[in-house]
Amino acid sequence: METINVVNTTPLGAGIAIDKVTTNVQVMTAEDMARAQSISIADYMNQYMGSVSVNDAQNNPLQPDIQYRGFTVSPLMGLPQGLSVYTNGIRFNEPFGDSVHWDLIPKGAIDSMTLQGGNNPAYGLNSLGGAISMQTKTGFTAPEHSLTLSGGSWSRHNEELTSGWNNGEFAYFLDLQYFHEDGWRDFSESGVFNGLGTLSWKGDDGQLNLTLAGANSSLIGNGAIPVELEAVNRVAVFTHPDKTSNHFFLSALDGNLWVNEETELAGNIYYRSNRIDSLNGDGSEFEECNDAPAFLCEEGSDEIVEDVNGNLVAATDAVEGGTLNTSETDQWSFGLALQSAFNQSLWGYENQFVIGSSYDLGRVAYSADTELGSLTDERGVNGSGILVNESRVRLDTTTNSFGIFFTEVFNVTEQLAVNVAGRYNHVEIDMQDRYGAELTGKHKFDRFNPAAGLTYAFMPEINFYGGYSESSRVPTPMELSCADPDDPCKLPNAFIADPPLEQVVAKSWEVGFRGHFSNVLDGVIQWNLGYFNTVNHNDIIFQSAGTANSAGFFDNVGKTQRQGVELGLSSAFFDRWRMALNYSYIDAVFLTPYTSHSPSNPYADQNGEIQVQNGSHIPGIPAHIVKFSSDVDIIESWTFGFNVLFNAEQFLRGDEANLDTPLGSFAVVNLQTEYRFNEHFTIFGRLDNLFNEKYNNFGTYGETGDVLEGIGIPDQDTRFVGVSSPRAGWVGIKLTL
Repeated sequence: METINVVNTTPLGAGIAIDKVTTNVQVMTAEDMARAQSISIADYMNQYMGSVSVNDAQNNPLQPDIQYRGFTVSPLMGLPQGLSVYTNGIRFNEPFGDSVHWDLIPKGAIDSMTLQGGNNPAYGLNSLGGAISMQTKTGFTAPEHSLTLSGGSWSRHNEELTSGWNNGEFAYFLDLQYFHEDGWRDFSESGVFNGLGTLSWKGDDGQLNLTLAGANSSLIGNGAIPVELEAVNRVAVFTHPDKTSNHFFLSALDGNLWVNEETELAGNIYYRSNRIDSLNGDGSEFEECNDAPAFLCEEGSDEIVEDVNGNLVAATDAVEGGTLNTSETDQWSFGLALQSAFNQSLWGYENQFVIGSSYDLGRVAYSADTELGSLTDERGVNGSGILVNESRVRLDTTTNSFGIFFTEVFNVTEQLAVNVAGRYNHVEIDMQDRYGAELTGKHKFDRFNPAAGLTYAFMPEINFYGGYSESSRVPTPMELSCADPDDPCKLPNAFIADPPLEQVVAKSWEVGFRGHFSNVLDGVIQWNLGYFNTVNHNDIIFQSAGTANSAGFFDNVGKTQRQGVELGLSSAFFDRWRMALNYSYIDAVFLTPYTSHSPSNPYADQNGEIQVQNGSHIPGIPAHIVKFSSDVDIIESWTFGFNVLFNAEQFLRGDEANLDTPLGSFAVVNLQTEYRFNEHFTIFGRLDNLFNEKYNNFGTYGETGDVLEGIGIPDQDTRFVGVSSPRAGWVGIKLTL
């Protein structure tokens, strides 16, 4: 990674030297991402950034669940989102479930990305484990024109057109990208078209940027498969389709103004919309009634199913075996933020004081239905047109979020800097049920989150950092609508009454050292070594009901802890050889014993419950993560590189008590190369999973029912796994003007 000497400590940008930051910071530049040939920010983070791992719950390259220090940021609703994400200072977490979609911004439009550990309160809600802050390109930062074409395995092809220009005062930037692939598994075709354009003005004392962005995507993520099906055919899917479509638009104005040499104003205002459509084909939990076999009942119940018109549903072949779960989430967001940064000396000492505020309004119109159907021979679902009344949801939500924050960096001496920060959050959530009254409710959450720390430079090559911080997240409208253990709901399709949930509060300690060694092999070695400890209070998790349709409910389960050690090394030798190593030990455990509902876990009792103890490991988080990468300019025009990724074993989701055998550890090797004929023409290639390793990086439990009987697989093993993609390669060209 390229060394960045200044990083922002707020979403709107208030740059301070990195050796004044009290947490570990990792930075990715556009050059890093291009050299790695990553298909998304998430792909780069998984391959190269410390303490980052992936759960491939969807098995789509643009839909991974990112884990950082054991905290999740994911496009999937229902996961506890523990990182805040910003683009040009605009909050990018969705209003309904705080989820983050990696396919909305073209990769070539990203100028830099900062991954900041700890829970800096200035970044607001969801910064429990850290914050991701992305900056996009402008015509001032990327004044060139390029066309990139690539293709290869699984009929994947990617085309990206980029254009940037400036005359010193005015500038424009445009990036358009199209991505398509058939996927390596059955019925897994996906496509994305996205774009971003910026018009900029820059004067002597400030800059303005008007940004427009949009995306249309159709992503097939057919998800985990039963281990018994995996043993027969790894490319197979359990049921299909599982499609998510995004229809995204963003307009934003951001800028900054230096009032004088010591005072800077910065702000933004934005409008954002995203309609998310989902279509999920699943096995059915409906069957002939025991007492009235002419009609349809839910498994284990004698209550006859009614359609949305109030008619009793007759049991026929057309309505047994499968369901089509559909949802539409229309989200509109509006927000603005303003901050002032004062860089005046205080009593003769260097000082930076930042104060700011933000307001975000999110409106959501959510609708969901379950259509009865039948399974095809290939485990697709033919719909019958009959919609289940009990599963219908029509919900409107409005979320108002207001925050005011400050940061203070006071240099006591040239070596010692003291940091203090805080943020007050006020959130109001109004929910209106449009198909009944059970979901209607109002919720308010308030909290002040403080932070304090210091840095000390023992010498220019060695810097100490340490601090304490707090952050919080409020229950999302989706979680509040799905919190009753007596009436589980399906994600993301059916919600029920909303018992109150408490907001999650994370309290963190972090200490470490960082520095550099100069003049080593005519280069520099950057290094960092640190320890972090974060305890979540009133943590919210999704408790499974163990059905084939991901039914369950959300619950506060007390305290959880994520602590660990991080070691990072990066170097550049002889101006041609680059290497990086990241090792992370992450101990993620439950601190509060509780009873977990996991009926499909083979070790559950007769009530479908397992007992989670103090010290039980949180599923899905490997304890050890190792990443090594190296690339070298063999000659001035030819670069060859590789990276190695190792993840230790992890427990399956639904095995919070750690009773079952965990998923095994794995190591993967990937290759990249690039040949530059001249400054205008480049060819490149990437080979993933060089040794064609077969591994699983996600696991959960479920019931297969009768779905696999047609191919002779009985419903015995309840484990489902996210399978690894096989060896694959792509080549491409880049034309630059």
